[in-house]
Amino acid sequence: ALAGRDTPVAAARWTPALLARAARMVERDKNHPSVVIWSLGNEAGTGRGLTAMAEWIRGRDGSRLIHYEGDIDCRDTDVYSRMYADHAEVDRIGRGLDGGTHRRRGLPFILCEYGHAMGNGPGGIADYQHLFESYDRIQGGFIWEWIDHGIKDERFGFAYGGDFGEELHDGNFVCDGLLFPDRTPSPGLVEYKKVIEPVRIVGDRADGTVRVTNAYDFADLSALTFEWSYQVDGETVESGVLPVPELAPGESADVKLPDPPADPRGGETQWTVRATLAADTAWGPRDHLVAWAQFPLSPRPLTVVARSDGPVLGKGQITLGPAAFDARTGALRSIGGIDVRGLRLDVWRAPTDNDNGAAWQPDLRYGPLWRELGLHRMQHRLNSVELGDDALTVRTRVAPAAREVALRTVYRWTSDGTRLRLTVSVAPEGDWRLPLPRLGIRLGLAGSVDGARWFGGGPGEAYPDTTSASMVGRWESTIDALQTPYVRPQENGARADVRWVEIGGLRVEGEPEFWFTARRWTSEQLDAAEHPTDLKAGDTVWVNLDHGQQGIGSQSCGPGALPQYQLRPAPAEFTFLFSEIHG
Repeated sequence: ALAGRDTPVAAARWTPALLARAARMVERDKNHPSVVIWSLGNEAGTGRGLTAMAEWIRGRDGSRLIHYEGDIDCRDTDVYSRMYADHAEVDRIGRGLDGGTHRRRGLPFILCEYGHAMGNGPGGIADYQHLFESYDRIQGGFIWEWIDHGIKDERFGFAYGGDFGEELHDGNFVCDGLLFPDRTPSPGLVEYKKVIEPVRIVGDRADGTVRVTNAYDFADLSALTFEWSYQVDGETVESGVLPVPELAPGESADVKLPDPPADPRGGETQWTVRATLAADTAWGPRDHLVAWAQFPLSPRPLTVVARSDGPVLGKGQITLGPAAFDARTGALRSIGGIDVRGLRLDVWRAPTDNDNGAAWQPDLRYGPLWRELGLHRMQHRLNSVELGDDALTVRTRVAPAAREVALRTVYRWTSDGTRLRLTVSVAPEGDWRLPLPRLGIRLGLAGSVDGARWFGGGPGEAYPDTTSASMVGRWESTIDALQTPYVRPQENGARADVRWVEIGGLRVEGEPEFWFTARRWTSEQLDAAEHPTDLKAGDTVWVNLDHGQQGIGSQSCGPGALPQYQLRPAPAEFTFLFSEIHG
């Protein structure tokens, strides 16, 4: 394609010199193995010029297909191509229900751009991959794009549009890649790797077998080594080699796992199967992880907390087990020797680039709509503090000012003397027309909190529609390493499916599993930042324990989060168990 991006192409632009240059390019490259298809350009309209180009290319090289996304009727092209068609439309295309010309309906379909990789995301690519593999007509797609185009700058880390005083610019819209500007992988690339892994491993819990399928197009599995491991409460207790045949492309085999080892602890158990490189290659070292899967065996036993003495009202405070509360407000002040600040319901997150959406989709840009509704400044009205025989109950109404919606929130605290149990009940009021950014509690831990350990998904971040690469196990990290350094700061760093986390001397267990996030700044400070250098660590680590998160999607240019990943307001109840770590 000789035309640049967004450059209109017309017959008059093709001078004899340009045509001669094109002829030399085609003659040079027509037998080059790296050329898969010819392109007539990109986002450049249609017309007689494109027809002339297509006819000329076919006369020079009839062995390859011709592509051009702008040719919606496929008059001059051999591939039906679209940008950012949503999942439902791709499904219709796969079923042959998309209409269009007779010629178009008979052509293969490709998403020449999808999964806009701007900021936190893209979300929903596993759902796209399922469609790609479900229909012969759908050939797949290309993530837009490979790398963030940030410019190294000592003021900001990486600069983007507007940072140099330009009058006209696109802000951080060029920071839309699977790599950060310094070439380090983003969580989006880690997710994409998992989604397109070339070996599929599916477990059968009933008879202890796994089905291994070679999803390569040309290679067998002789270059890979397979290993099983068995985890109890996230810790590997046994492992070994899994004998997998050297399957040809497209072949599958059922392979038996060994009998699970005895588990005297009665904990949560699972299998993990990995496929790694058997030897060094030109593109990766020996033991590089190529594909993996996990299969739960026995579920997590829930913690039982026997109730002890009830809350006691003293001078200015209420005591309950190891905890102290403010007598007037019922706010938690400490658990044992650990100070706790500002524990309350939290629904706000610093909008992602995909939350903020594209300007041409105003009714679906949840970031601005959340802000218009006032979710970034929720008011917490105390209704009552009730001391019962075995529980402290605090009733509140959480709502944006001057709006007709609210969340009735009840905090119920109990204790067995050494552990503190919190059950949060949330009931929406009014006509909620937007999903929530998040739903959970936020609390602050003062002093020097250096890191966290957890049993759950990791090692990196995950959100409802970006969980494919989240591996359940035991992980640990510094607080700083929990952050994802997006070029424009935004919601990041959540770990999914967390059973328990230990941080700042506290152990927190959840029923059910939860999302965990920890930062040295609040979500409001994260929201206000334009660059990572705007974020300054304070004397408090702010911890979010989330029952739910809104999905990510890729609406900075494509579709938003699918309905099943949206956090619609609904009655909810979730529980956390707090205990102080000794020793």
